[in-house]
Amino acid sequence: MCLFCDIAAGKIPSKVAYEDEEIFAFHDIAPQAPVHILVIPRRHIQSVNELTEADSALLGKLYAGIQKVARDAGVAETGYRVISNVGKDGQQSVPHLHFHVIGGRPLNWNN
Repeated sequence: MCLFCDIAAGKIPSKVAYEDEEIFAFHDIAPQAPVHILVIPRRHIQSVNELTEADSALLGKLYAGIQKVARDAGVAETGYRVISNVGKDGQQSVPHLHFHVIGGRPLNWNN
């Protein structure tokens, strides 16, 4: 299993922000802003490149989870950034599809 699969399975402790049967959201251990939450599918998908049309319902659930964690974290009204890094050049450090929800302060393009 991968690191994020182990976190979602509860094998590695995390600060949970949200979870249901298909998605898991937890606070990043090295936050880049006051709010930095990772939203992942429980099913292992390596990156955006491995998504198919059959995953469209899952993507809808992931984005609904992103909206929920942003509301719960208090950044939905002020704004936040959603990022998914893909591959080595995109600086994807964990090969499991994940979305960074970053906010809690004004964000520039360099951060």
